Amino acid sequence: MKKKNIKHIMTSLILTFSVIVGTTACASQNVSSHSSDLVKPVKSQNLMEGVTAKKVDALTKLDEENQDVANFAVRLFKASEQDGQNTLISPVSVLCALAMTANGAQGETLAQMESVLGMPTDKLNLYVYSYMKKLPQNEDYKLSIANSIWFKDDERFKVNTDFLQTNADYYSAELYKSVFDNTTVGEINDWVNKNTDGMIPMILNEIPPQAVMYLINALAFDAQWEKIYSTSDISEREFTCENGEKQLAEFMYSTEGSYLEDENATGFIKYYKDRKYAFAALLPKEVIGISQYVASLDGKALHSLLSSPEAEAVNAAIPKFTTEYSGELSEILAKMGMTDAFSSEAADLSALGSYDGANLCINRVIHKTFISVDEKGTKAGAVTAIEVNSKAEEIIQPKTVYLDRPFVYMLIDCENNIPIFIGTLTSLNK
Repeated sequence: MKKKNIKHIMTSLILTFSVIVGTTACASQNVSSHSSDLVKPVKSQNLMEGVTAKKVDALTKLDEENQDVANFAVRLFKASEQDGQNTLISPVSVLCALAMTANGAQGETLAQMESVLGMPTDKLNLYVYSYMKKLPQNEDYKLSIANSIWFKDDERFKVNTDFLQTNADYYSAELYKSVFDNTTVGEINDWVNKNTDGMIPMILNEIPPQAVMYLINALAFDAQWEKIYSTSDISEREFTCENGEKQLAEFMYSTEGSYLEDENATGFIKYYKDRKYAFAALLPKEVIGISQYVASLDGKALHSLLSSPEAEAVNAAIPKFTTEYSGELSEILAKMGMTDAFSSEAADLSALGSYDGANLCINRVIHKTFISVDEKGTKAGAVTAIEVNSKAEEIIQPKTVYLDRPFVYMLIDCENNIPIFIGTLTSLNK
């Protein structure tokens, strides 16, 4: 039997979804999606009635694991980036959805998933649990993470209670049993819409006949800048695309105080209110193409760079932009080393459950993201606030980083310095 892996979405200051779908025929992975009339959602059987989340006593400090997560984020980003195209992924969303699924894997399938994700499942469960518990929240900034698992109501499909219990304990996953018809499509879309604050109203058009499970993660980010731009801070400027095309856009100018620089790029961090979250940008040197720069990124080095910015003044310019991304990640994850999980013969998801007459495996991993950056803040949010530092004895010439050609950007949480979202902006019209 098979699992169809599906959807990751980013919206509202960044909203993201990760959905994994279980199906009965992994060989038929490329199931076409056609629009269909959605039935008004009705409540599926809530399996949480029989599964009560247990209290997890210990919280991990996250320090060592943050480097592992940053490494996963960069590897996934590099594998997802397409030359000349805007890219935007949420590594945290993908990590959560795959981690829930890994709790149902065994043998070589589990070993491959743990290798790709960067740590064993017991350590990963505690990391995600601790991360979710420590998220800063305020009326001016929010990062919310929600998880759910949907099962097909089929007497041939038996789900292991331990698998449900683990995902309830560590991921606060909502558990539902449903008939997997158009009504279920409406229910899942309603759940997605609710948990992305309406930014992602729909994730599914239909459910393929062979699908038996969806593991879904929804992530929503919304934050105001530490200092909102005034009208006088905004003026038009040309953005130069990778192919040389000129696009006129409104740019937001400011002076920031956290400067970033590596061998191939310069950048800055701009903070949201209370400096719990930030927008970080890296502009490759003019002789280096955006794809070439992405290929050079290293997770450990990026985490170190974000953790220790230089306290220097930066004249910064950010274009107002809105972009979205949609991709199917199964091939990417397989190339990263997670091959068995997508094979109808090799997959071992026996810790998840069983299906009479077929083997369970992952079919698709669909990822969708959205971000909007303007003078007030970020929906899909990434913000960097840069402070100016000077010495009394000398005048320091500020650095200048104008994001008027393709660049890499991230939304980061400032305690762990890991990318919640990471993307490239190569055109303002995509």
